[in-house]
Amino acid sequence: DKAPLSKSLLLVPSAISILLTLLFQHYQKFFAYDLQAIKENFQIWRLVCGRTICLDLKDTFCSSLLIYNFRIFERRYGSRKFSSFLLGAWMLSALFDLLLVEITQYVFGITISSLPSGFLGPVFALFVPFYSAIPRVQVTQVLGHFSITNKSLVYILGLQLLTSGSYIWILALSGLISGICYNSTILKVHRILCVPRWVAKIFSWTLEPVFSSAEPTNEVRVGMGATVDIQRQQRMELLDRQIMISQVVQMRRQRQQQGGMINWNRLFPPLRHRHNANYQDHRPSEQGIPPPTEVSEEQVARLMEMGFSRGDALEALRASNNDLNVATNFLLQH
Repeated sequence: DKAPLSKSLLLVPSAISILLTLLFQHYQKFFAYDLQAIKENFQIWRLVCGRTICLDLKDTFCSSLLIYNFRIFERRYGSRKFSSFLLGAWMLSALFDLLLVEITQYVFGITISSLPSGFLGPVFALFVPFYSAIPRVQVTQVLGHFSITNKSLVYILGLQLLTSGSYIWILALSGLISGICYNSTILKVHRILCVPRWVAKIFSWTLEPVFSSAEPTNEVRVGMGATVDIQRQQRMELLDRQIMISQVVQMRRQRQQQGGMINWNRLFPPLRHRHNANYQDHRPSEQGIPPPTEVSEEQVARLMEMGFSRGDALEALRASNNDLNVATNFLLQH
C-alpha cells in the first residue's frame, strides 16, 4: 500500500533530469536515446540510459504525474508484479522502438536517428491495464453532452505527453503494443519476463525502507475485500460518497454566493424535532395531503450509508421530489 517502487520512479529519475537540465548540461549527451550509436556502434548502455532519464522537463513533469496516478497498480498487484510489468514493458518497447523506426524508414523513407529519451515506453504501456481494469466513474458533464470521469485527467496527461515531441508517437505506439502483449493471456509473456523472487526480496530489504512512508492517520480505514472485484466495488462506493458530499458542499457555496441560505424549514417539515423518531408509528394525517411521492430505494440506501435514518431519508426524498442532492443538503444542515 505504500507503493515504494512508484515513489522511487517518481523521485529518482525526476531529480536526475532536473540536475542534468540545470547544473550538468554537458552530461546530457550520455543520456540521449541515440539509435544510430546503438545500431552502428553497439553502444547498448545508451539503450539503458536513454530509456530511463528524460532530458525534457515537460516530459519529466507529465511522466511523473502519470506514474503518480498509476501507483494504484502497485497497491493492487504488489511491488513484485508491478515491477515485472515495468521490466517486461521496458524490454518489449525497446524492441518495438527499433522495429517501428525501421518500418517508418522503409514505408515513408524517413530516417530517424534519435528518439525522445526517458521512461516513456512503460508509462504508455500502463495505459493498457488502466483502460481495462480501472472502473470508469462519471464526475460531471460539460455542455450536457461530454462526460468528465475519474480517468479524464490521466488521458489528458497522456495526450499532453504524446504531443510534446516529434517522434514520441513511436514510443507511445511501442508502449501500447508492449502493454497489450504483456497482458495477453495467450502469449504468456508475464511468465517469461518477470522479476525473480530473490531479487524482489533484496530490493524490498534495501530500498523499500527508504521510499516507504508512514500510513496516514487522518484517513478512515476501509476494509479490504477478499477479491479484486470486491475491492473495486468498495472503492467505487467510497468514491461515490466523496463525490456526493463534494457536490453538496459546492451547492451550498453557490447558494451562499447567490444571496444567503434557503429557508429549508419553509420547504421541509422539521425532521430533527419530531417527538418520536419512529417513522412508521407516527405518520401524519392523510386528510388533505396528496399521495406521497415514490422514493427510490437506491437513493434511500445512499442516504442511510451517509449516516441518516431511514425515516429521515424517506421524508427528505419525498419532500424534495426524489432530488438526492437537495435531500442530502437539507439533512446535512439539520
